[in-house]
Amino acid sequence: MKKHPFEIAIHALLSALVLVIALFPFVYMIGTSVKHGDALFDTSLFPASPSFDNYRQLFSDQPFGAYLLNSALVAGGAVAVSLAVSVLAAYALGRVSFRGRGVLMMCILGVSMFPQVAILSGLFELVRALGLYDHLGALVLSDLIFTLPFTIWILVTFMRELPRELEDAALVDGVGVFTLIFRIFLPLLRPALAATSLLAFVSAWNEFLFALTFTISSGERTVPVAITMISGASSYELPWGTIMAASVIVTVPLVLLVMVCQRQIVSGLTAGAVKG
Repeated sequence: MKKHPFEIAIHALLSALVLVIALFPFVYMIGTSVKHGDALFDTSLFPASPSFDNYRQLFSDQPFGAYLLNSALVAGGAVAVSLAVSVLAAYALGRVSFRGRGVLMMCILGVSMFPQVAILSGLFELVRALGLYDHLGALVLSDLIFTLPFTIWILVTFMRELPRELEDAALVDGVGVFTLIFRIFLPLLRPALAATSLLAFVSAWNEFLFALTFTISSGERTVPVAITMISGASSYELPWGTIMAASVIVTVPLVLLVMVCQRQIVSGLTAGAVKG
């Protein structure tokens, strides 16, 4: 059925409005990051003479590169552990029938429903008992609480859609369970792995509360905490240009990563949504 031109115009107008609302903060952030001095009080989005002094100052006044590395290590560690555990758990929950499987799935999902502040004190005691306080390992451990349930649920949905005949043929040929999972199923799980790993990486990369609570030294600080620690020449000054420069550096790689992998993300998240 052909749409009426007025309906098409309304859809286009609403889409443009949503696009402007979504992109304006990001454009404003980029424009402010290249303003320096009095140009920060200019109401225009971009200054007449862009300056990259904020970016240079960001790396000269503090070890911002080390903070980026810490965030990458925490996010990468959380993704690696999440995928390793989730693939095995997804096979057990998606391909093996046992009593209480549905209850276990609901418990896994229920863990992620608790807000961070509700589990903060208990998790703090666990981190101290394990000797991980002020260590990046504490952040990896805490991030798993929220990345694991999500990755398990997505991979279980995808795992259930894999052909049963493929598994039966492999088991008849004498293939072990681990070989079946990592040699046969794992290549078929690439869309789901791409989606879950990227979203888990973004979640761990942006995590703030655990990073603020479980680390105290500058050497273990991650980017979200480091941005809040940026200060001006006095206690009354907020260096918005430097803060925006740091935000751009943190955000741009994630945006590019999502744009490059958007097809895998959609494919992985919609797996099992339509039954054949």
